[in-house]
Amino acid sequence: MTEKIIEISEVDPLELFGINDVKLKTIRQHFPELKIVSRGRKIKLIGEEPQIERFEKKLQLLFKHLLKFNELSEINIDMLLADESKELEKQLHGKDEILVFGNHGNLIKARTVNQRKLVKSIEQNDMVFALGPAGTGKTYTAVAMAARALKNKEVRKIILTRPAVEAGENLGFLPGDLKEKLDPFLQPLYDALNDMFPPEKLKDYIENGIVQIAPLAYMRGRTLDHAFVILDEAQNATRSQFKMFLTRMGKNAKFCITGDASQVDLPRNQPSGLIQAMKILDGTKGIGFVQFDGKDVVRHILVRRITVSYTHLTLPTIYSV
Repeated sequence: MTEKIIEISEVDPLELFGINDVKLKTIRQHFPELKIVSRGRKIKLIGEEPQIERFEKKLQLLFKHLLKFNELSEINIDMLLADESKELEKQLHGKDEILVFGNHGNLIKARTVNQRKLVKSIEQNDMVFALGPAGTGKTYTAVAMAARALKNKEVRKIILTRPAVEAGENLGFLPGDLKEKLDPFLQPLYDALNDMFPPEKLKDYIENGIVQIAPLAYMRGRTLDHAFVILDEAQNATRSQFKMFLTRMGKNAKFCITGDASQVDLPRNQPSGLIQAMKILDGTKGIGFVQFDGKDVVRHILVRRITVSYTHLTLPTIYSV
C-alpha cells in the first residue's frame, strides 16, 4: 500500500468536489481500489501505486476541464474518468470555439465530443442528420448553429419545425384553438431560442418572419431559400411527410434533422420516415450523419445513467424498418 498527498492549487476545491463532496462521491466510484480523502486543498490517496498514478492523470483532466469551461458537472466527471474518454481528452486541448453569445452573458459552446462533431458536420454539409437519445443536446446545438448563421448573415431566416404527434396523449382533448393546441409541441424550440436571443429581439424576429416555428404539415408547398431549417423529433414524421420536407430545400439553405429512432410515437401502421430516409440517403454526398449516445447526455446525471441502461436492452437497430 502507498500513501500520497496531492495539493490542489489550480482550481477551487469546492468547484472540483462539490457541496458536501457530491462530486467527490462520483470520482470515488471510478476508483474503488483507492481510499480518497479530501481536506481543504489537499487530497490523500491510499492504495496501489498504478491506481494512484492513474488517478493523478485523470485529476489533471478534471483541472483542465474546469479551467477551460468554468464548470465541472457530475456528467463531465463521468465522461472524463471513463475508459473511453480519449476523444474528449483531445477536445480539451483543442480550440475553444464559442457558437453564439447568448442572453445574460452566456457563452454557448458545444459541450460534448458528438456536439462538436455536429458543429463540424453542419459547417461541411448542407444537410445533416443528428441522431440519438433525449438530453444529448442535438436540437440545442442545431439551434445555436442556426442563431450563429443568422447573426453572421449567412442566412436570412431560421425555420424550426416538428411533427405534431402526441406522445401517448390526445391532441384533440387539449384546450384552446389550433395554435394553443400546437404550442406545447413547439415549446422546446422556443426554450432554445430564448437562450440565444434577447426577448424583444426574438419577438421582433418572430413577428417579421425571420424566425418561424411551425408544425411540419405547414411546410407543404414551400420552397425554403436562404434559410437554416431544423426538423426536430424527426422520428415522428411519416414517410410521405419526410419526403415532402426534404424536397423543400431551396437555394443557400442548411437543413438539420434531429431525432431518436427509439422513441417513435406514430401509430403502429405508420412507419417512421426518419428510418427510411437514413437507409436511402446513407452515403449521399453533401449529407452528414452524427450519432449521439448516452455519453452525450447533458441533463441530470441520472438521465445519462437511465439512457445508458435503456441502451443495453435488446431493441431494433436504428436502421430497422
